[in-house]
This record gives sequence, C-alpha cells and structure tokens, in this order.
Amino acid sequence: MRSSAGMLACVVSGILGCGGDPDPGDGSGSSDDLPPPAQGFQIVTPTIELAPGTEATYCYYTRIPVSETVGVKQWRSKMTPGSHHMIVYFTQTEQQPEGTLTTSGCGGGLGVWAFSAQEPDVQFVMPPGVGITVPASQPAFIQMHYLNVTDQAVPVHVTLNAETYAPAESYTPASAFITYNSQISIPMGTPGNPGRASAGGSCDVPPDASFFSVSTHAHKQAVHTEVTDGASTVFSSEDWEHPGGVLLSGAPFLTFASGKLSYRCDYENPTGRVIQDGSSAVTDEMCMAVGYFFPATRPTLCLNSTAFPL
Repeated sequence: MRSSAGMLACVVSGILGCGGDPDPGDGSGSSDDLPPPAQGFQIVTPTIELAPGTEATYCYYTRIPVSETVGVKQWRSKMTPGSHHMIVYFTQTEQQPEGTLTTSGCGGGLGVWAFSAQEPDVQFVMPPGVGITVPASQPAFIQMHYLNVTDQAVPVHVTLNAETYAPAESYTPASAFITYNSQISIPMGTPGNPGRASAGGSCDVPPDASFFSVSTHAHKQAVHTEVTDGASTVFSSEDWEHPGGVLLSGAPFLTFASGKLSYRCDYENPTGRVIQDGSSAVTDEMCMAVGYFFPATRPTLCLNSTAFPL
C-alpha cells in the first residue's frame, strides 16, 4: 500500500499509472468531436489504441495555446468510449517536452488541478463574471484514465475546449477545492455478506468562499457518496461511475455555514480481499469531493481532514 505522502503526490500531480510510452502521434489541430470555440482555445490529445481488457493512465503534456493571460468562463470536454475520467493539471514548469504522451511517471511533479470530467461529454459553465485564470503558454498536462472492458481494441482520446473572457473583460478568479482520503480499508466479504466500511473527512473552507460546483469521486465498491455542511446534505449520489453533481449558475451559492466541507463514501466489498486506497478503478478505492469556489487565487487540497492551499 502506498503511504499517505505518496498518494498525496499522486492526487496533486496525477501520478496514477506507470508503464511504457506509446507513439506520441500529433495532438494539435481541430477535432471532429467539438468545433474550436470562437474565443478561447482547444487541445486534442493524440489517439491511443487501447488493447482489450486494458486499464491504463496516460498523461499528455502540453502548453496552453494562449499568448496572454486569460480567464476561462467555460470548459467543454469530450472523451471517447473507454474513458473513465480526465483531469487537467497546471504546472509551474514544463514537466515533459511539449507533445509527450506517456504512462511512464505520469505526472512527474507537482501540478494544480484546473478541471476534471467523469462523463463522456461535459459542459462546465461558470457563473457570470467568474473564471479560472490561465497564464500565457501555461505548462499543463491532461491525465486520462482508461478502462477497456471489451474484447476489441478501441481508439481513445480527449478533446478539451475552453471559452475565455475577452481581454478587456474583468472577472472574479475561481479555483478548485479537492479532498482526498488516504485511509480507506474495506474488509473482505463473504458470499452474501459483503465487507462494509466508510471513509471521509471534514475540511475547513475559507470564510468568504462561494462554491458553485460540488461533486464526488469514488470507485466501484462505493454504494453512496455525499458532501455535507453540518447536518445539511449538499450533494449525494449512489452512482460511483457517473455521480453527477451540483452546478450553480448564480446566487445563492453554497457557503458552508458550518465552516467545513464534509465528505463521506460508503462501501460494500464483495471480494475475498481487503481493498485500500489507490488509483485502479478495478482493484482500489478512492473517496474524494471536488468543488469549485470563488474568490480564490489558489486551489485548496484537503488530505483526510487537513486543508491547505496549493
């Protein structure tokens, strides 16, 4: 089992897989999946031929194709079948040469969570006047977790669009609020009597934070996930693979009157082995809450119940 420090590095930097390098291909240009936005940018990752029965995590390293600092007011992503999730990370320096597509040391260093999707086609619109700041030529990587449960090879890739504010427009900056529990341990089950366990935490939120989006992330042993504010349920789901979420277009926003964002995942383990936290959607588990809030100059990570800015 990985240490808490090791899994924390995985969550922040996206080091969720390892292996050999595929053919990088060409990730530039427009995609047939989505037309490029009229104002903003588009990134299309190279196509990978995913072998039957394969679970793998790839990272595509790039720079955001903007020549000046912009504010993103809408993300739009489209993932081909076989995709489990994708996450966009910003990094302080270039972690790999631009255009690198690899599973080897995927992440390579600290990164800041900018956007994620668990559904094949996601349109993430921020409230009017709110945006995520992207500096010119920002180093970034897109982490893509794939799971091919078919008996045929499938071609997979991700298309990412970002619609931005005009250069003269002002906006309030927003960032992500990410929680992660590193202490999951679900006892083995027996026929007709699954092992049961829960995991979660309670994280301090900034007193002036207005949340406009909240969701959860877990793997297939999860039977229930939730985010609460004291005794009030903010969000809950029984669908581990496509949990949905809260996305608010305007006031009133979520302000967490208790001062804490609490998250919880309940599990049932039908297997004959103990399941712990880890990156595999097949063999491991996760318990995360994912939110976006403003005003915010930096994202926040909460490990178990300890929150700190990134």
